[in-house]
Amino acid sequence: MNRRTLLGALAGAAVSVPVLTACGSGITSLDGGGSAGSGGSGSSKGGVTIGTANFTENQVLGYLYAAVLEAAGVKTTVRPNLGTREILIPALKGGDIDLLPEYQGALLHYLAPKSRATEEGEMQNALAMALPAGLQVLPYGMAEDSDAFVVTRETARKYGLSTLADLAKQNGRLVVGAAPEVKKREVGVVGLKDVYGVEFKEFKSLDSSGPLVKGALKKGDVDVANLFTTDTDIQANDWVVLSDPKNLIPGQHIVPLVADRKADSTVRKALAELGNVLTTAQLTELNRQVDKDKKDPEDVANTYARQHGLAK
Repeated sequence: MNRRTLLGALAGAAVSVPVLTACGSGITSLDGGGSAGSGGSGSSKGGVTIGTANFTENQVLGYLYAAVLEAAGVKTTVRPNLGTREILIPALKGGDIDLLPEYQGALLHYLAPKSRATEEGEMQNALAMALPAGLQVLPYGMAEDSDAFVVTRETARKYGLSTLADLAKQNGRLVVGAAPEVKKREVGVVGLKDVYGVEFKEFKSLDSSGPLVKGALKKGDVDVANLFTTDTDIQANDWVVLSDPKNLIPGQHIVPLVADRKADSTVRKALAELGNVLTTAQLTELNRQVDKDKKDPEDVANTYARQHGLAK
């Protein structure tokens, strides 16, 4: 389905879809509509509970969401480090949390594994159709963080690796390390086999761009590691990010995923303002402050929000 057909389908669907205005920082309409769901009938007056996944960046984003919402007068509670989408999405649907920071492409592949949307607007509209009832995605921001498959410089030279396609030349020889869910995801072992014909010798269940998988890569316990492109250790260690000529890995702009029950104009405007300010480089630096400088993610987020006029 091309983009024009998709937009036509959306117009006739039984969901409330706003007029979306594209700009350099994503979809920024603040007319009270979301990308799906209630069209502004929710209320944040009772407060908003924010959940985060179990890695640094998502925790930082959760506290950034809290900072800008508190500045807008919304009482917030942050529940960090809850786990993966397999935990977070049911928690959001069930009311245990109301809001979480998400990533366009990864969320779309989770909800609609067969989707081939890659352009930001296409993915936003595809998400609107794929989301469970009661949930909606808000405008996506400038910042993005994609999955990457990384090898050491030594491994790249030894096996002649520069692209994901090169991995297939070493089928049955290489060990890959990643978070457990990557073994069954399209943007992971499944997609690498389907798209590039890659078969690994072994899959080691570790963590999401964290100390376990990075430590294993340094020690040589794994040959290939699944990391995030905003991870400052990639550059610091001169690791090689394997390019993706067949576009297995979709764009990953940061996008808020919220329950209809809380998605009022106050929430929309506050999160859109953050999305239009936060850049990929800034997000990478915030990650560094937590991972390298050992600063508290809440403190890092609050400081950033104050420095950029998003909070007092």
